[in-house]
Amino acid sequence: MRWPSLNRTKPEAPGVHAEPFWSFRPQSDREAGDAVVSNFMLHWFPAKISKASMAWNYSFWLGTISGALFFLTILSGLPLLFLYVPSVERAYQSVKDIEYVITFGSWIRAVHRISAHLMVIVVSLHLVRVFLTGAYKNGIGRGQQREVNWLIGVVMFLVTLFLSFTGYLLPWDQLAFWAVTVGTNIASSIPAVGPAVRELMIGGRNIDQATLIRFYVLHVVFLPGLLGVLFAYHMWRVRKDGGLARADAESALETPQATKPVKSKTYTLLGVARGTAPTVTARSIEAQGATVNAVPDLVRRAAIATLGTIAVVSIMSVFIASPLEEPANALITPNPAKAPWYFLWLQEIVTDTTIRIGSFTLNGAFIGGVILPGILVGVLMFWPWLDKSSHLAAGAWMPRERRTQNITFLVIILFVLALTFVGMALRGPYWNFYWPWEAWPAIPGRI
Repeated sequence: MRWPSLNRTKPEAPGVHAEPFWSFRPQSDREAGDAVVSNFMLHWFPAKISKASMAWNYSFWLGTISGALFFLTILSGLPLLFLYVPSVERAYQSVKDIEYVITFGSWIRAVHRISAHLMVIVVSLHLVRVFLTGAYKNGIGRGQQREVNWLIGVVMFLVTLFLSFTGYLLPWDQLAFWAVTVGTNIASSIPAVGPAVRELMIGGRNIDQATLIRFYVLHVVFLPGLLGVLFAYHMWRVRKDGGLARADAESALETPQATKPVKSKTYTLLGVARGTAPTVTARSIEAQGATVNAVPDLVRRAAIATLGTIAVVSIMSVFIASPLEEPANALITPNPAKAPWYFLWLQEIVTDTTIRIGSFTLNGAFIGGVILPGILVGVLMFWPWLDKSSHLAAGAWMPRERRTQNITFLVIILFVLALTFVGMALRGPYWNFYWPWEAWPAIPGRI
């Protein structure tokens, strides 16, 4: 399908085009190739892309959606920068003004919050998709370093979590204050250096002005900048590795095709020698029919994913308001006090691994909050070097030779989701277990 031309004229010379937006709707293969070279916005796209890589049901375009959510989070955060005051005396009131006084302030805040939470979810799903398809493995291309890109992706996932965590405190209400208190207390359980690590995180022994300004700078400057640099390198690495691993998988399964002999003639010193051209047997991801022009095909689908994400978040923000509880008070502890939802599984593990035998207490915060997640993250980061499956498993959904590791990975994911659900919906006062139909007991001082 070609984009319609509006009053197009023939280029006067190669590289000279009459239409101002010719690069977004090229009329030939040559113009499509020129577009990615001459257009700054399209320069990070390859000239050709595998048809298989563009399928909606392969990658679900989760990487593009993650990038769109990151862009939307930054875009919605810019007006909040002018309205928010990072001071323990004025932070809560400034957020309250944004929510109830500023025109469209509640919607902008909801866009920012929903984009941040969805970004955590989508980045997690993207990581799961890459693992299940073995897309961290090198295929048949030369010079591929997909395992390095996987490592960068895991670091980006961790930065995304901390980016959301630092923003959690900024409203300075009871929900934010005690969620961060629970999260930082886990760090203090590390033997010997735990208290020092917590003091480094919060800027002192108590969560106060030093903590707020520290989290504010991390949230608006350092972590977004770091994530932006990693994202740029991540995309460049995808380009250097020959695109998505799906292209390598399709090429590996392709039957080599022999070119048909064609009549030819060769001019020699003794005259003309007639015969046929050499027969070439080749297999390439750039074979005719296996690829399409990045412009406009790839650009069109990326635009659909990006604009669709913006539309969905905008509509959700109309109906889902951002919570704002009472101002933060270190003297009144909510019961139960819960960590942010994406750390609830850690809080649940901490509870389940805390064992008391007489006067002896096994520190669950260290085991469940540091050791177990540390092992999981370490194994996840270095798994590409531990995976000994063949290159034929790269880019394929649930291949037979990776079935065991994929099933194990899914079991771990389901375990984390189950713990998150328990912590979110089934834990009540004093962190006791309550079924959804059970009433919570009356708590002294709780209205």
